[in-house]
Amino acid sequence: MVSKHTATHKQTFIQGTMILLGAGVLNRLLGFVPRILLPRFIGKEALGLYQMAYPPFIVLVTLITGGIPLAVSKFVAEAEAQGNEAAVRRILITSLCLTVPLSIVFALLCLWIAPWLSTSVFTDSRVLYAFSVMSPIIIMVSVSSVFRGYFQGRHNMIPTASSQIVETIARSIATLVLSCAMLPYGVEYAAAGAMAGVLLGEMLGLTVLMWHYARTRKQKLPTSAASIGHASSLKLHFLALRKLLTVSIPVTGSKLVGSFSYFFESVVIVRSLAAAGVAAAVTTAQYGMLSGMVIPVLLLPGALTYSLAVSLVPSLSEAASKNNMRLIHMRLHQSLRLALVTGAPFAVLMYVLAEPICNFLYHDLEAGDMLRLIAPAAIFMYFQAPLQAALQALDKPGAALMNTLAGSIVKLLLIYLLAAKTPLGIEGAVIAIGLNIILVTLLHWQSVVRATGVKLPASDFMKVAGAAAGMGFICYVLMNATLPFIPSNETIRFLLAGLTGMGLYVIALFPLGLVDKHDLARIPWLGRTIARFL
Repeated sequence: MVSKHTATHKQTFIQGTMILLGAGVLNRLLGFVPRILLPRFIGKEALGLYQMAYPPFIVLVTLITGGIPLAVSKFVAEAEAQGNEAAVRRILITSLCLTVPLSIVFALLCLWIAPWLSTSVFTDSRVLYAFSVMSPIIIMVSVSSVFRGYFQGRHNMIPTASSQIVETIARSIATLVLSCAMLPYGVEYAAAGAMAGVLLGEMLGLTVLMWHYARTRKQKLPTSAASIGHASSLKLHFLALRKLLTVSIPVTGSKLVGSFSYFFESVVIVRSLAAAGVAAAVTTAQYGMLSGMVIPVLLLPGALTYSLAVSLVPSLSEAASKNNMRLIHMRLHQSLRLALVTGAPFAVLMYVLAEPICNFLYHDLEAGDMLRLIAPAAIFMYFQAPLQAALQALDKPGAALMNTLAGSIVKLLLIYLLAAKTPLGIEGAVIAIGLNIILVTLLHWQSVVRATGVKLPASDFMKVAGAAAGMGFICYVLMNATLPFIPSNETIRFLLAGLTGMGLYVIALFPLGLVDKHDLARIPWLGRTIARFL
């Protein structure tokens, strides 16, 4: 049996999602502060150097942890469903024994290849300093990901949420302080200072996870497990390792495709722009604008889809282990409907108010053109995370891998053709990234339907489309029309348009039947009070 102490920390699927959503929204908002201020404080060029260091980092971290957290979450959830506490601990220990040595090796590898990457792969050798500071982060991220998978498998999202909040606050402050402190020495040192801020945030986030683990772990194994001999224990750990690798290797392969795609995307973009005759410094600045300004805005509403994806894995894994297809369908309906209802208004806002958004955040109208180009793909992006999580939880990582691979090949080919061979330049790269998002999401949806037979009512799409279109019209009118009751100040008009449009959209959800009081009642802490009030 699972102990009372452990069980009291478990949350339902919706509660876990909402806890992660609350933390995710707070993290996105806090993490967006340096995103807004960095371009203003250190400039687009230093921001571009900082962003260039991330793709190789993502590849190395994915090699180590790509599928391990998901596998840990999946098998811990299954072991808990069976009341096997010894198996839970064994999975955690085995995964740490795998990831810690690998992360140390890859951190040293990162330091070794940093000079070659900065001079031979990218067009700006000044990225070397950010690469060098980045390497210790690999170890922190690897260990943190295992513990987050462990807590998620126990259906306890509070440690993940609290560690992310601490990490984001520390990273946001340290990134700004250290990058500004290093700026007088050059933009390359400012980029390295920003990366050092990320390192500090990861260290504090890991500390919070370890504190939660120290508070909640069992003091001793159950008698039946403790009595097992040393040889038998080693055999059980070896079997646990085989189970972890069976799930994690295909998932890692799928994520590696995405990570390498992100890495090659950065290389192909800067090299395509260089081939089109754009100077190296301008290329770095344009890449910094795309990856450090436009993409973060696009990802900002993704806090919900991340929360859904994290909560889906243990929930669907547990349902699949019991062959409960009804529960699988219910969880998929809940997550996909939430992704649709919450993602659509943000996609419309980013299209209709693209220039005011970028002017308000960055004082940069050029970034608004890029945001408007990629905004139609946003709704597909918000669907993608829960769909991919569903495929992995249902033991279909191969389908996710092939879908991601197909989209990556198309994306890289289109970036080269549109950015280097046409006058579109950086806008060609934006179009290619948007088409990749749409293609991969549609392929994931097809794979999920084949695996489960799940269907979403067409009426839901029509209702959300109508509500979002009405919201977009109101936003456009309030932002652009000359009306006596609307002030001429552009910032006030932007805030009025956005808040009014979003408010009317939320109100429309209730008569359209997309949200009801039962949905609100599932929200932790305040949900029942709000439902009773309505």
